[in-house]
Amino acid sequence: MQTAPTYPTTRNLSSAPALANVLRSRRQRLAETISFPVLLWSGMAKPRNFAANLYPYRASSHFLYFAGLPLENAAIRIEGEQLILFMDDATLDDALWHGPSPSRADIAQQMGATEARPLSDLADLAVGTATLGEKDETIQMLEQAMLQRGIVLPRHQPQSNQVLQKAIVQLRMIQDEGAIAAIRQAIAVTVAAHKAGIANTPAAKTEAQVRAAMEAVIISHDMACAYGSIVTVAGEVLHNHHYHNLLSPGDLLLADVGAETADGWASDITRTWPVSGTFSATQRDLYDIVLAAHDRCIEAAQPGAEYADIHQLACLTIAAGLVDLGILSGQPEDLVAEDAHALFFPHGVGHLMGLDVHDMEDLGDLAGYAEGRQRSDRFGLAFLRLNRPLAAGMAVTIEPGFYQVPAILNDPQNRDRYAHMVNWERLEQFADVRGIRIEDDILLTASGCEVLSLDLPTAATDIEDLVCSTSELG
Repeated sequence: MQTAPTYPTTRNLSSAPALANVLRSRRQRLAETISFPVLLWSGMAKPRNFAANLYPYRASSHFLYFAGLPLENAAIRIEGEQLILFMDDATLDDALWHGPSPSRADIAQQMGATEARPLSDLADLAVGTATLGEKDETIQMLEQAMLQRGIVLPRHQPQSNQVLQKAIVQLRMIQDEGAIAAIRQAIAVTVAAHKAGIANTPAAKTEAQVRAAMEAVIISHDMACAYGSIVTVAGEVLHNHHYHNLLSPGDLLLADVGAETADGWASDITRTWPVSGTFSATQRDLYDIVLAAHDRCIEAAQPGAEYADIHQLACLTIAAGLVDLGILSGQPEDLVAEDAHALFFPHGVGHLMGLDVHDMEDLGDLAGYAEGRQRSDRFGLAFLRLNRPLAAGMAVTIEPGFYQVPAILNDPQNRDRYAHMVNWERLEQFADVRGIRIEDDILLTASGCEVLSLDLPTAATDIEDLVCSTSELG
């Protein structure tokens, strides 16, 4: 089996003591909640059509949380405060194609591992451990081959696996100092990327050119994108990964772009700005409604607050604003109870953020939903990703929006259900607004919250000034 580089050679090994201390603290906190050994895999790179051409590799976030390094084809066994690293040293072929890399022993020392062993030793120590359940078929096959007993590890300790999942959710949900520092780094680069995108808009002809300007900043800081960038004039497509559209003066450009540090910590910021540098009257009206929801939700975010209530606040604010504009008719509370707001704001107001941009969603709703709570199938709540009380140390996003999605607005059932709540003729006057989203990353503190992405303005006049100032310079 061909192996890719096991370790980024640009990382400075002199940072080992600080990293080791952070990882040791995480193991100590895990040991306080479980009493059995744990096995976590890093994962393996996937080929594009042939073995030597690989997709960009990203290690498992659960592995990264306790190992700290984006290793490939490696595993760690944690028992109490002890950590054993399993990985093979690089071969001569690896050195030929990928250059020199630190030895297994050097890497183990940096992460504070008590032992470093080759992968072949894993079979002796894997049985009896709990895992999170590997979804990667290659890793599953590798586990079976190593054990040589036909045992699939994720199923041999099911009860312990469930306890482990809950323990890791509780640990990763509250960000420690090492995590917060890394998230701040990712956000600082993301803010710079958004400013570069705004600055390049006056001269850009396509979405792709603005995307290139934004991602260039991220790449220049030796980071990657935390998710597929959304840079589009078709803002009503929530996860739009096409960049071919031409930019026209009357367009709004929605950019949802976030950087990720080399060790996996994410950021997630969205801004919407007018290509011309000036919002039209209708665009400004709707932008200010979304901004009001954004600001009120951030104001309400504090320890003990229910995130579902913050989502509800966003819904009510948007509904009230649309009533004021004559788009909706009725009392905001009644409209939200009927999910009329979801015609224009169908998603949740945000999510957990950390080692993944939607942190721990690989575990389903275990992280996002407090124990005993289940996701609703209501039109206005089905996409709520976070439903639990907030606590100091959580990193979450606040991202209300307004969208005119043809599939929703033209659906005959919606037209019939909301016939007396929506003034469709009035709505047509806002046809130059396809999508608006304003998203910031916040950290819950003991007394409230800190807006980590505060350096990127949100007020409409400030956004216009950013576009126009670069246009005038050009």
